Order: sequence, then C-alpha cells, then structure tokens
Amino acid sequence: MIASALPKSIQDNPVLGRWLSLARRGHVTVCTGKVELGQGIATALAQIAADELDIGLERIEILSGDTDRSPDEGITAGSRSVEVSGASIRLASAQARAALLQAAATRLGADLNALSCRDGIIFLDGTATELDFWSLSPDVDWQQRITGDAVVKPVRDYRLVGSSPPRMDFPARLLRGGFIHDMSLEGMMHARVVRQPFRLAHLETVDEAWLRQRYPDVGMLRKNDFLALVGDDEYVVHRAHAEADAFVHWREIPGLWQPAESNGETVAVLRVAERPQISGCATFAARYSRPHLAHASIGPSCALAHHAAGRLTIWTHSQGVFALRRQIATCGLGVDPSSIRVIHVPGSGCYGHNGADDAALDAAIIAMSFEGRPVRVQWSREDELSRGPLGAAMSSEIEAELDSSGHVATWRFSVVSVPHAQRPGSGGYVNLSSAEALDSGRLPKRVDDLPDAVGGGASRNAAALYDFPRHEVRVRLDTQSSIRTSSLRSLGAHLNVFAIESAMDELAELAGADPIQFRLRHLTDERCRAVLNGVAKMSAWPGRQSAGRALGIAAARYKNRGAWLAAAAEVAVDEDVRVERLWLCVDAGLLVNPEGARNQIEGGAIQAISWTLKEEVRIDNDRVPSLDWLSYPILKFSEVPSIETRFMVDSAHPSLGTGEAAQGPVAAAIGNAASRALGIRVRDLPLTRDRLVSVLMQG
Repeated sequence: MIASALPKSIQDNPVLGRWLSLARRGHVTVCTGKVELGQGIATALAQIAADELDIGLERIEILSGDTDRSPDEGITAGSRSVEVSGASIRLASAQARAALLQAAATRLGADLNALSCRDGIIFLDGTATELDFWSLSPDVDWQQRITGDAVVKPVRDYRLVGSSPPRMDFPARLLRGGFIHDMSLEGMMHARVVRQPFRLAHLETVDEAWLRQRYPDVGMLRKNDFLALVGDDEYVVHRAHAEADAFVHWREIPGLWQPAESNGETVAVLRVAERPQISGCATFAARYSRPHLAHASIGPSCALAHHAAGRLTIWTHSQGVFALRRQIATCGLGVDPSSIRVIHVPGSGCYGHNGADDAALDAAIIAMSFEGRPVRVQWSREDELSRGPLGAAMSSEIEAELDSSGHVATWRFSVVSVPHAQRPGSGGYVNLSSAEALDSGRLPKRVDDLPDAVGGGASRNAAALYDFPRHEVRVRLDTQSSIRTSSLRSLGAHLNVFAIESAMDELAELAGADPIQFRLRHLTDERCRAVLNGVAKMSAWPGRQSAGRALGIAAARYKNRGAWLAAAAEVAVDEDVRVERLWLCVDAGLLVNPEGARNQIEGGAIQAISWTLKEEVRIDNDRVPSLDWLSYPILKFSEVPSIETRFMVDSAHPSLGTGEAAQGPVAAAIGNAASRALGIRVRDLPLTRDRLVSVLMQG
C-alpha cells in the first residue's frame, strides 16, 4: 500500500510496536490515542484487533490516551474513531499476525502456507505446535514500519466484528469507581480555582486576612489573574470557594479585550444537477437560529497533577492528551514537553471541548508550586455551566426559488456563527482560560473556521445534500464577542441541518407536495433515499395529524461524508412541546458493535431533544451569568420518548462514525412536527414555552 493511502494515524505513528505489545503473557495490549468518552470505542477497537489476530476478546487489553505509551492520534472527535483508529489497528494487527507467523515458519523450518494460528497458538498443517505469539514475540522486529501490505481478513471471516459483546470498560465503572473523580493519591491536596467572572477580568484585590480568619486551613496561590484555594480537606476548600465573592474583587481593564481576526466570508457555488436553470415562480426566504449551548456534563470537570523529580504527571478526561501536553508546556511553568506525561482517565462525557482541559492546566499550575504533593482540582457546578467553553450561537438564512414544476431552482444558504474551533492548540494558540489568566497576551489574535478537509465548523453540513441546479453557500465567522466558544457535538451541523430540513418542509408546503416526496424528487443519493423511505415506513408516515399533535421528518448525512440518518418525531404541543415517539433509520456501513452504535445514535438523539426543547445560555452584556440546573434545565429522564432505531447494514460498505449523526435530523424532525402541530412555523431554537407564545403572538 502506498504511504499516502494509509490512515492518517498510521502515517503519523508508523512503528508497529507503538500499536501492539505482547509483553504480558497471554494478553495483547492494543494501544490507541483515541479515548473512552462513554461511547464504547475501547470495546469496538478490541473487537477489530481480536478478529485480525485470531484471538479471544478476553485476551485484549486496551491502553488509550497516555502520552508516554499511546500513539498520537490527535483528538477523539468528529465521529472518526472507528473509521481512522479502527482501520489503523486492523492494519497493525494484520501485520503483527503476519510477522508472528513468519517467525514461526523460521523457527519450525516450515512452509509459511502450512501455518495458521488460533487464540495465539501456532498450528502446522492443522496440528497445534508448542509455539505461541508470546514465545515468538522476541523474534519480531516491533520497530518495523507498518506498510499496509499485510492481508487483512475479509468481512466473511469476522468473528467478533458485527456482534455486541459486553462493554470492556463497564466492570471498572460499576464496581471500582473508575472515573477521574474517584481517584485518590497519597498525600493529595484539594484545590478550587476562583475563575475570572468574564474574559480577561483583572484580579484587583484579595482580602487574605478575611480568608485566614474564616478558613485558617485554606491556603492561596496567586499568579497574576490566576487564583487558587488549596487545602487538605476538600469540603473546607469547597466552602471557601463558594464564598469567594466576599474576599475576591475583579475589574475590567478597558481595551484589553480585542476581537480576533478571521478569514472573513467564504463562498462556495455548487452546481450539482444537469437540468437547466428555470426562473422561479415562487420565492422563499427565512432565518433560523440557535443560542449558545453549555456542555452540561453531569459531573463537573476534574483533574489531578503531581510534580516530582522534574516530572509532571497529569490525569485528565481531556479528548486530546497530546495537544494538551504541548500547550501546557507553553504556559511558562518551566517544564519541557518531554517531562510532561498526560494520562486520560474517563470522566463525564462531553462530546466536545468542555472544561476538562482547563481543569488539567489548573492542576498543573498548582502542582508546580507544591513539589512532591499530588493536587486534585474539581470545578463547581456553576463554573462547569458558566465558565467552560460554550457551544457556538449561530444563525442561518435561506433564500430559494421554486420553478413552475415545483422543483427548487435556486438555493442560497448563508451562515453567521461565532467560532467552533478553539481547542487547545487550534490556530497556534493555547486556548485555555488559566493560560489567559497567567498572561493576557495569550488571547487568540486570529480564529478561523475548521477546514472542509476535517468537516468544517460553522460550515459543517452547510451544503445541502439535495440536487439543486444552483446551490450557493456563504459562511462567516463573527469574532466580536468575548464569550469563549469551542467544539460541541456536531458543531455547525446541528443548526445547519435544522435550517435546511425546516426549509425543505416549508418549500414542500409551497409546492403543495408531501415533505418526503418533495425531498425524494431532489435526491439522487440512494443511501439517503433508503433511510428516508425506511423512516417513513417505520413511523407510518404521514400519521394522523390532530390538534396539537403531528409527525415531522428530516434527514442528513453527517459532514456529507459520514453516516446517513433520517428521523421522524411524533410531537404533542400544549403548554410545552413534548416528543412522544422518535424513529431513527441509519446507514453507518458495517457496524463493528451494533449495540454500541445504537447507544451512540440514541444518546445523540436524546441530547438533540434537550437542545431543541430546553437548552439556552442567555448572554447578558457579553457576559455569561452564573448558571445552575434551574437556570439551565436539561431533558429529564421522565421526558425521554420511546425511541425505535433501525440500521440498514451492508457489510460491503466501510464503517462510519455514529456519535454525531442524530443531532441535526432529530432537531429538524421535532421542529417540523411542532410547526405542523401548531400550524405556524417555528424557526428559532430552543422551542420553549416563551418562544412558542412569542411566535403565536406574532402569527
């Protein structure tokens, strides 16, 4: 295989021994840079490796997210772990198996074609030998480069891929408290950071005498505008932190905040159909929007750090441990990247850039001042909701024309969004709040959208998958706000798909057509047509519409290169919008772990329902107010609807990620159903009671 055809993870980490180790007899350690966020990726990758090595799943150990031992696979994001890391582990495992068989042929003086293996045992002409993978491991050059030339197994020979064995990570979570919040190290100190109430707030005064008198066992660490409270008793430190407003005072320095530059507006003109342009006989224009969203992880961000003998070790639930290590090393802590080890430990899932990376830097700063003592930092609930990076507020405008036959003749889609891509290291900037507290000069000077090569940010799914004769897309970043925003599950696809699919319903009404039939007349993508028809059958479309109750549908292909998903939602509207049933039809290619894929799809759907009906961070004078679960409600367990999911599986198609495919279609299906039930279009999220009343009053 030519090098450019290898998965990027192999190109970046070409040494075989970086991926696999047989150091522990009877087991194979599979190393990956992708980390477990609750999505079940560890089990899926283990299934791939076990199949390719012809060994039992119980022999596989997954080592992930350790900068000392794992391959650097970038960030666990974008629904690409199975596609990229899975493909890489398959190639590495196939080459390891071939190398072990070759070593056995040499030892036995046998024809390679007469050898086979099963569960690590080498067979000669079908008879077990005394050789196994572990006795042969010293004969293998584990420093060899992965070429992609080893023959991988055909799909028909898979034993584990396509099945749903028990999750490998569950026992530790259920029985041993295997989350970062449960970690405890000998001699550990506890810390809380008094966070800046707004971007680049200056720490004016700290009444140390007040703190000493009220909390004599709580110490303080101050570095410029960074302030931490430390002590041996976590609960005492927590109480002191809760009273910080009594002894800490901040002020704004006029002119210190400056908006970042951006690449301006990008324009793409797409011509995807051969039918000639026809003057429109009906015109359509509409604007759709979503507010800032919080990650709203159930458990607040947490990290531990320990500095001893010139070595800084950090435990974090970051999605990108290598990028985090590089950025922490730039923060003036006096430690080289080679002396920093960052280890991933599962925490609350976030599917994006929440406060996990910030907490890691917090812990590192404090640990560097307390040589030899481990430090544990945990954020408060208010800080988790109010001080971490937010999902980006966006608006989309659509202008379209219908020709005399009821087809879309022109389509112009314009997106304005605050930035989505401000993870640690993005654009060459640290992008961590405490880094800015240490030095305001670390504020990003330029922020651009993610490139299309990785799916885009604000532009993600801005191009509709329909065959419009004239199709124009414009995307502009708005960097004027000081509110810190970054990646949140599906990035711009959530609103962009909501807007596109809402507009398709509105255009279908203008054309006097059934919404599904209207979509199908503009679709040549057979896999998208299949999921649309599939969800129509599942939901008995169009259903029985009655006062305050209706079905809505929507479909999309995530990033226009990932999984296809069509959704149908049955919605009831009275004082609030309630989703009562949800049907999902999905094409994600070959499913490595069907139950894991189902969990991903349905988990994303539930989060999309919450975003669509409830979630909104209300910005006040470019400030994020202090939030809790009352001021930032999320979907309750009692509000989760009945969900039916069907996968259209064709093993001839490669696996596609499922983690973010549901966000846009589910939101749009709910919006379309609610609009049908109300008899009036709702275009702005979330669909709260206040918003419905406002729309009805205007209508």
